Amino acid sequence: MRSVFAVVLSLASLAACHYTFPTLIVNGAPSGEWVNIRRTNNYNTQAPVTDVTSQDLRCYTSETRATATTVDVAAGSQLGIRANGNAYHQGVANIYMARAPSTAAGWDGSGNVWFKVHEVPAIANGQTITFPGSNVDTFTFTVPRNLPSGEYLVRIEQIALHSASSFGGAQFYISCAQVRVTGGGNGTPGPLVSIPGVYNGNEPGIKINIYWPIPTTYVQPGPAVWRG
Repeated sequence: MRSVFAVVLSLASLAACHYTFPTLIVNGAPSGEWVNIRRTNNYNTQAPVTDVTSQDLRCYTSETRATATTVDVAAGSQLGIRANGNAYHQGVANIYMARAPSTAAGWDGSGNVWFKVHEVPAIANGQTITFPGSNVDTFTFTVPRNLPSGEYLVRIEQIALHSASSFGGAQFYISCAQVRVTGGGNGTPGPLVSIPGVYNGNEPGIKINIYWPIPTTYVQPGPAVWRG
């Protein structure tokens, strides 16, 4: 009985230490949890992805095989992704999008199709390092005005760096939403990358000791942001 209780207590402690990103916010209006965002493998455990070569780095749905309801989003409007509590780990955030060949529902997002639309880096000067992407529950960005109309996956990753001094120590908290962009333009998003494939785990913004010596600069992992 004690061992069962210990396991339950351990799982509860693990879940309390982490978080998920289950809620999409369109122009300030939140959907319910896992409505417009695909339910991730860690919806109960809240455990992160640590292997940057894993297919779970993409949308973290290898076990749930989840899809979601696709929601209309106007180009140029505000889109947000909310955690189920503060994303409190010291870390940075990236948001990527990928255009589906037809519909977003059921599409796996494979190939060189992802482009970055938003990032929240760390700020370092050798004396301090701060993390604007920590201790917040919502990441909001503007859907690029020149983004072509169509259906897209929207992927968030918050990269926790508190244990990132060794290879594989960075923790990725991930989810993917499904949106239909309306009123778009004729822009050409890029650079395009594949996920997994975009990282090798040795990037200076992924494998980093944030404690000592305090970094003099911080290099955000991933491609440049496409702003349309």
